[in-house]
Amino acid sequence: MGRPSSSSRSADRIGVTVRESADGHVAEVTVQGPPVTTHRVRVSRAENERYGGEDVAALVKRSFEFLLAREPNTSILREFDLSTIERYFP
Repeated sequence: MGRPSSSSRSADRIGVTVRESADGHVAEVTVQGPPVTTHRVRVSRAENERYGGEDVAALVKRSFEFLLAREPNTSILREFDLSTIERYFP
């Protein structure tokens, strides 16, 4: 949170579309590069509630802003559960 300008630039680079799945949602995320990367993030109903119960697209976008402030888009896993982020960034 100490770098709002970086976060603002990151937010402009992130596109998120969400669809429902059997136990929650799946978000397809595109991060404008270079290079452009795509990611699939699974968000269970329990995870969504745990992280605030808000709009899933907003939650995933905030999560990617967090990740992009710490690593390049090419280092972010291509497919993962939202809670996986905690294993890398406790």
